[in-house]
Amino acid sequence: MKQIKWLLLLCALLAVVSMAFIGVTLAEKNVLGICLSIVFAMIFMGTGFTLKRKLNVQS
Repeated sequence: MKQIKWLLLLCALLAVVSMAFIGVTLAEKNVLGICLSIVFAMIFMGTGFTLKRKLNVQS
């Protein structure tokens, strides 16, 4: 069984939570919250993809 990469899991969970907040802030019609949620989702997903690429190159 492969080892869990906790940092990648954390990035994925934070990205999912950010995407959920996009829906919540859309329902509340909060433009600032929508923008911040989108930015955070992009940051967490980008960080996760970058970490995954670095880990694959090291292997």
